[in-house]
Amino acid sequence: MVRKPGEYFQRDRDIHPPAFTPGYKTSVTRSPQKALLSLEQSLSEMTGPVFNHNAIGELDHDMILNYAKDGEPIGQRIIVHGRVMDESGKGIPNTLVEAWQANAGGRYRHKKDTYLAPIDPNFGGCGRCLTDEEGYYYFRTIKPGPYPWRNYINSWRPAHIHLSIFGPSFSQRLITQMYFEGDPLIDICPIVKTIPDEEAIKRLIAPMDLNASVPLDCRAYKFDIVLRGRRSTLFENRLEGN
Repeated sequence: MVRKPGEYFQRDRDIHPPAFTPGYKTSVTRSPQKALLSLEQSLSEMTGPVFNHNAIGELDHDMILNYAKDGEPIGQRIIVHGRVMDESGKGIPNTLVEAWQANAGGRYRHKKDTYLAPIDPNFGGCGRCLTDEEGYYYFRTIKPGPYPWRNYINSWRPAHIHLSIFGPSFSQRLITQMYFEGDPLIDICPIVKTIPDEEAIKRLIAPMDLNASVPLDCRAYKFDIVLRGRRSTLFENRLEGN
């Protein structure tokens, strides 16, 4: 079936954190100061890349091995897995899921990250995969560490993994963060606290899944991503309404 291009729904701002949240300091300067403008979407925004398995490398989903040079990275070996679904629970196939994260010490491989924790020479912190016919995705990685940031004097971000989900066009790219069950920093994180809906916060926390763990190797965390509906995952840049 060929889908006719048409404009997507605009962001539903009533279910998202307000842009201006003084407890999250950088929102003070980054939040809009003037009325927002509505712009028509161009054809290039409503159409976009088609991904297939030929575009995915053999180790793209394995962040333990895809950057390793002279050994494996240091840290807790984990599996992150789940399904990308619509509001009725139907899996979305052939969807590109990208992940990026800090290493076990809480440092990103980025020139602007100046945290004192060392860079792991065998860990790049990036991966990607395509969902299968049931919408299932799977990554193998190192559990990231928390890190300090200059919000208040002693602010720390909980351990988290960033996830990007590509729809059928560039304007349907959705970005979220996955947190880990039991992390005490989640409840006091100024970014998490901007989310007004407690249930939406819970949907960002991945429970440990021992059934998917590999004995004597990796623990697993399950994180399902729901694209639409009342139980949808909270996305940082949602361009569609619920």
